[in-house]
Amino acid sequence: MRSFWGALPTEGRWLLSTVAIQTLGRGLTLPFTIIYLHEVRGFDLELSGALMSLIAITGLIVTGPGGTLIDRYGARAILLAGLTSMIAGCTLLAFATHPAVAAVALVLIGVNFGVSWPGFNALIATVVQGDLRQQYFGVNFALVNLGIGIGGILGGFYVDVDSPETFTVIFLVDAATSLIPMALLLGPLRHVRTQSEPSADAPATGGYREILRQPAVLWITLLTFIAMFIGYGQMEAGFPAYARQVAEVSTRVIGFAFAVNTAVIVLLQFTVLNRISGRRRTRVMLVMAGVWAASWLILGAAGLLPDTIAAAIGVLAFMGVFAFGETLLQPTVPAIYNDLASDHNRGRYNAINSAAFQGGAITGPIAAGLLLGNGLEAWYIAVMVIGCLGIGVLALALERRIPASANGVPTAAPVEG
Repeated sequence: MRSFWGALPTEGRWLLSTVAIQTLGRGLTLPFTIIYLHEVRGFDLELSGALMSLIAITGLIVTGPGGTLIDRYGARAILLAGLTSMIAGCTLLAFATHPAVAAVALVLIGVNFGVSWPGFNALIATVVQGDLRQQYFGVNFALVNLGIGIGGILGGFYVDVDSPETFTVIFLVDAATSLIPMALLLGPLRHVRTQSEPSADAPATGGYREILRQPAVLWITLLTFIAMFIGYGQMEAGFPAYARQVAEVSTRVIGFAFAVNTAVIVLLQFTVLNRISGRRRTRVMLVMAGVWAASWLILGAAGLLPDTIAAAIGVLAFMGVFAFGETLLQPTVPAIYNDLASDHNRGRYNAINSAAFQGGAITGPIAAGLLLGNGLEAWYIAVMVIGCLGIGVLALALERRIPASANGVPTAAPVEG
């Protein structure tokens, strides 16, 4: 950690220094939003899943234009607009007692989600170069999860479905934590430019159609979509709903599960980064697919023993194994996109990454709501495991189409003769 920190430029240190605090508010609300909509506000489970998908639907709609705007005006201006929308959305959701009000709030939150992913990734790729970039993405991910995990623990102890005001408080705290990245963008990072200076000899960058014609981009985007569908698309909806409705564990256990997730990521991320350095990123994804398949089978087993200590252990174990898979995925996918991109189209490459993420997050909650809402718990687990197998197949296909440099393989130096 000391050598990594010393290698970072000043702007990179500023970006990392407050990540855990920024994401604390997100951790307070992440595991409990669907519980809030379903058990506190009284919306049925299918409607709650559909409402949760509005975040991703909105994010998907604004991601494309957002990436173009990032390339034209810079990430800083677009991120400030997104954070303003996030503050408004969290504040409104804190007092939402009608589905229409909750829908508006979630749309506002989705606007931020649509621009924050490509915006912050473009910002990171601008200030961090070379092999340090993959390490940065991994460390940043660990710190994000540290904040989310601490928030999940605090939220698990604090929220009470019989006391709606406890949920109001956590959404207001989530809104307040968005002020921290705003302060960084207006202060120490105000001079960072992600957009290229216009010049007569600048290469033609084309639009999204040209970028998506590249086979490597198509395959990594499809892989990202499926990974999000069976992974993060389930963290806000499918996993909490399955844990509550099928495994019948308490909200406190769910909060602790997110804490286990965080602990595994924080403890293992540096070790994983050392192990995967110089290795093919597609092979790392193949291992990740197997790890995630095992995690979903563990959660399925927990559902067979509802309202027992074994079920609680299974839920905790699921999140621990799943977290190990995350430490393999998160350093690799953003690094691939940014190694394929140039400074002239980095916003659009990261927007494509974000769009795949949002697409999986749209279909994930909807599928979870439909399957679990209709009592198809076994099919739910089966779909997740099959998706993991699909990731493995796609990783092997991507390996044949991606440049070695973008796949994390060092290029051999020419031999002097």
